[in-house]
Amino acid sequence: MEFFQQIWGQALTTVAGAEEEAQKLLSRVQGVSQDEARKLSERLASQRKDLERRLEDVVKTSVAHLKVPRHSEVVQLNARLESLTRRVEALTK
Repeated sequence: MEFFQQIWGQALTTVAGAEEEAQKLLSRVQGVSQDEARKLSERLASQRKDLERRLEDVVKTSVAHLKVPRHSEVVQLNARLESLTRRVEALTK
């Protein structure tokens, strides 16, 4: 749980930094040319993609540490359980 809180804190710090950068850019938007506005827009889009990638990595790392089973593992376990159930039922008849 402590690890998850640490990772979440890092994610929030990253988001806060991105928001701060966005505020700085927005304050400079007034009085800029269309070309400059396009460049700022592209920069923001790039930073957003980077932020999304980082948050995705944080979530993946957190889930891996929590040892959440994958879908394929759950399917395999269900198949094994059904097989064992059939064997037990056959033995009790």
